[in-house]
Amino acid sequence: MVRLQKYFLSVLLATVLTGCATKEEKVQDASDFGFHFYQGKPQHMNAFAYALELDSTKAENWRELSVTYLKRGIPHKWKDYYDKAVLHDAETWQPWRGYLYLWFYRDYEKAIADFNASDTLTPNFIDAPQGHSVDYWRGIAYLGLKDYKNSIAYFDKHILKETTETGEDWVELEAFLYRGIAHIENNDPERALTDFNKLIHYANNETADGYFYKAKVLKSLDSIPQAQENVEIAIEKFNKGYFNNRPYVETLYQIYLEDLTTLRDELKK
Repeated sequence: MVRLQKYFLSVLLATVLTGCATKEEKVQDASDFGFHFYQGKPQHMNAFAYALELDSTKAENWRELSVTYLKRGIPHKWKDYYDKAVLHDAETWQPWRGYLYLWFYRDYEKAIADFNASDTLTPNFIDAPQGHSVDYWRGIAYLGLKDYKNSIAYFDKHILKETTETGEDWVELEAFLYRGIAHIENNDPERALTDFNKLIHYANNETADGYFYKAKVLKSLDSIPQAQENVEIAIEKFNKGYFNNRPYVETLYQIYLEDLTTLRDELKK
């Protein structure tokens, strides 16, 4: 059955791509066909490779082919292909490349450079790769660089804009989480506590990260009973799956159950 399906798909691809169509139509047919399959599937890769043989100027097709290699951890393939996407459409794909530098390679400086370039490319528009503004992503990148003042400044900018335009309850939960962590690292526990309380509130209490980091702040303020209460809630929420994580890669400042139980043991001493 599997062999039959593969054979059918191969015949279908050949039929779609070799009919009496213009080059532009064949390119579109190939990419449309490729989008029917998960990134990394042979049909997906072959369709976009064929589309690029026909027309090597389509930025989106370079990008689509590159992500297959990115997710497989093959950087020399991903980088070459993605750079061609940026070459043909920098406005669209340069900030996206910054996002990939940020999460897949933790190359914070290159990520920031791409986010900064997007400001020049689209001066009257704040780009939002993966649905979040470049100011939000810069906040995370600077946090990764341990540049806490710049991290806080970009989260402030992002949160202010989102709050002004749509309301504070529309701000990404992780913006409060990461700004709170930056405040901890910047020795400002009161502001950190404010952010973690906002995170807990807008997450409807379903956040292990919010309670865990709140417990850490309370511990630093010698509020041990409150810290103990919060770390117990954090463990409960973690066991229910309410913790910050990402597909494919570990997120920045990701918490694990061991972190929570270690803090609980420290608070008992």
